Amino acid sequence: GSPITTEERRLRDKKHLNDITAARLPPLHHSPAKLLSIEDSIAIQIQQKEAYEEMQAKLAAQKLAERLNIKMLRFEPEGEASMQYREVRDED
Repeated sequence: GSPITTEERRLRDKKHLNDITAARLPPLHHSPAKLLSIEDSIAIQIQQKEAYEEMQAKLAAQKLAERLNIKMLRFEPEGEASMQYREVRDED
């Protein structure tokens, strides 16, 4: 065979792939990967770790409040609510 260019080979392989499957790669929605410096990478990891720990703390507090069934009620020591549990009876 005659030598073919890489572009021709890519087109031939793509045509062959199109012949054997209807599957297509999804479109690229994000920019390609970028190289970061070690300092930038560490800063991003620390930021993500702090955000994750804050989210975990909020979730734990919410679960604990649900488990303990904590409800805030209005307290009226001088009102009718404080007398509901008492019954006044005459001893006769």
